[in-house]
Amino acid sequence: MRLTIAAVGRMKAGPERELADRYLGRLGKSGGSLGLDYAGLSEYPESRAAGVAERKRDEAARLTSGLADKTVLIALDETGKLLSSEGFATELAQLRDEGVRDLALIIGGPDGLDPALRESARLVLSLGRMTFPHQIARMLIAEQIYRATTILSGHPYHRV
Repeated sequence: MRLTIAAVGRMKAGPERELADRYLGRLGKSGGSLGLDYAGLSEYPESRAAGVAERKRDEAARLTSGLADKTVLIALDETGKLLSSEGFATELAQLRDEGVRDLALIIGGPDGLDPALRESARLVLSLGRMTFPHQIARMLIAEQIYRATTILSGHPYHRV
């Protein structure tokens, strides 16, 4: 299964980007043997539309424009489902085992995600009830995807 991260906003150089890149690099090396291939990151600019609803619709269109047909979505949203790292790994393994070919993890803009995009997602996932800057959210999801591969492979990186 090919994993893509699609996000509104550009991550500037700095420690957050370096850490996210480190985990995504590790994912690229470890995921393939588990059938979890990192396909890359797509970044889109924030919408300049006047209203919030319009901005969300515009950003949703951008986020999904570069995705393959039938891509399954996991939307990141603070009101989504809370999962443990093991639960997230199980979700990824289940999608892979169902034969999902493409999976995109979606990170919206400052106004959040368009309701239609949230509804089309297979899973709406929360990284916690706190709101995080996008740089930290990206770093966290990169680490959790990598951690999922270590859990699924029995690697000692993940300790309970």
